[in-house]
Amino acid sequence: METKIFDDIITLGQFLKHEGIIGSGGEAKWFLSENEVRLNEEIEDRRGKKLQHGDVLDLGEFGRYKIEYEQ
Repeated sequence: METKIFDDIITLGQFLKHEGIIGSGGEAKWFLSENEVRLNEEIEDRRGKKLQHGDVLDLGEFGRYKIEYEQ
């Protein structure tokens, strides 16, 4: 699992773009419909879902990430 640290709250769609998994924010909806994404072991398909400190994001073949925010 890779830890990602951010300064500000980030959404799932922003995270996918930040990591280079998608090329633009518009691709997030497509990505989430075609791939199983789990947030804290629950399936998540909302690109606008805000990721919280300590969340674990499992993107299958694209990796597993722990979200942290600078204090």
